[in-house]
Amino acid sequence: MPGLEDLYREIILDHYRNPRNRGELDAPPAARVEGFNPLCGDEVVVYLLVGGDGRVADIRISGQGCSISQSSASMMSASVKGKTVDEARALIRAFKGMMSIHEQRLDGSEDDAADAAAQSEVKMGDLEALQGVVKFPVRIKCATLSWNTLAQALDEATAPNA
Repeated sequence: MPGLEDLYREIILDHYRNPRNRGELDAPPAARVEGFNPLCGDEVVVYLLVGGDGRVADIRISGQGCSISQSSASMMSASVKGKTVDEARALIRAFKGMMSIHEQRLDGSEDDAADAAAQSEVKMGDLEALQGVVKFPVRIKCATLSWNTLAQALDEATAPNA
């Protein structure tokens, strides 16, 4: 099947076999957010600690699912650790833009233009290995599950009451 080589590039398999930042963080002060894809059963839990300097001080992931969801979670955690909250949000937008996601936000607005702009301004590095997923539309939700969960964790960790 053409394209499978792109989908399962070595970097994806490496992150699946040797996930980065696997484990849990004690809460509080860490935010803990669960993500679940009911279509396939993929699960991811993001534990996030934002430091007083506004940077992702620590992040841990746990969960189970297919190689794409778990690799994406590992790659996501490695890519945002040490970044500012704004940089992490820009990376989320860029990743979702790369995945050609046209999801509506909870308030009903769409942010496709911002996603495309963010993608062009953010260096994706190893995350580009996941670009082959777009050839398999049913797997896009697998790849974006951890990113959507991270967005919720950032919201929780930076909320005024956090």
